[in-house]
Amino acid sequence: MKTHIWDKPYQCNQCGKVLTNNSKLKTHQMIHTGEKPYQCNQCEKAFRESSHLKKHQMTHTGEKPYQCDQCDKTFSNISYLKRHQMTHTGEKPHQCNQCDKAFSQKSELKKHLMRHTGEKPYQCIQCYKAFLTKSNLKTHQMIHTGEKPYQCNQCDKAFSHKGDLKKHLMRHTGEKPYQCDQCYKAFLLKSDLKTHQMAHYQIIYDGREWKLSNKSLT
Repeated sequence: MKTHIWDKPYQCNQCGKVLTNNSKLKTHQMIHTGEKPYQCNQCEKAFRESSHLKKHQMTHTGEKPYQCDQCDKTFSNISYLKRHQMTHTGEKPHQCNQCDKAFSQKSELKKHLMRHTGEKPYQCIQCYKAFLTKSNLKTHQMIHTGEKPYQCNQCDKAFSHKGDLKKHLMRHTGEKPYQCDQCYKAFLLKSDLKTHQMAHYQIIYDGREWKLSNKSLT
């Protein structure tokens, strides 16, 4: 027999949401009670659904059964794979309603919207500095702890930021990815390139306002 929405046989008594069967209703009600009966035996995390626990446990085993057919990258669950595949298709279904930017992931849109609102929900308990993302807070906290988890495999230097290690490794390889489009001189850092590029310009006054002018054109 077809279930009609107006019969509402599986309706949540907390929020009025209607579910298709009793087991889904029970799982939904755990949102209100905070109950998470499925406990990971490797760490302290717990979940409302056994399927969520199963996905989580793959982070401990390293199992990644879902493979991208474009670049062979693998993922622990199919939702991660689908999000990744958007990098190949260029699909960006999540549009910002404040500007023209769009994103492939909903979480990226959420972070971006905080830039419009100025919201910084993650605060350091040591110095009260606030951050947009949890990962930025964790990186910042290493300043207080002195932790430097990113070790150079060429020398004994270590860094608290992965980006700093990446820059440091370029000193060993001699890589200089930032090239001047005027004289083709290359630099390790983007900031060094910007400083250098000012040597190609001069400030002139055109009778109305001060402007930057390319020296090679004057």
